[in-house]
Amino acid sequence: MTTKKTAATTVKTPATKAVAEKVTAPEKAAAKNPKKEHPKKEHKEKVVRDSFTMPQSEYQKIAAIKETCLKAGLPVKKSEVLRAGLKALAEMNAAQLKRSLAGLEKIKTGRPKKP
Repeated sequence: MTTKKTAATTVKTPATKAVAEKVTAPEKAAAKNPKKEHPKKEHKEKVVRDSFTMPQSEYQKIAAIKETCLKAGLPVKKSEVLRAGLKALAEMNAAQLKRSLAGLEKIKTGRPKKP
């Protein structure tokens, strides 16, 4: 069977339809089910902003630690210094943590009053 052309359309007979389906079936399947391999996205932890109060002498220690890191060729941000400190505290046992926290001066929380 053959293809017959009319003025407006092309009519396919059953034999040519089968051949056309063999050629286009894999293409159609690929179009319907593209097998794109997407790398799995890493789950990014939500970032939280917060404010806190600390004595000026302890705040200056952050700058001193940043300066030490910079001299060692490791530029760090203030938040990275604080996060590293938290990590170190988390690795302490209860007795070490209690000793470390007992040495801190108790301060009034909140914003300082303007002079």
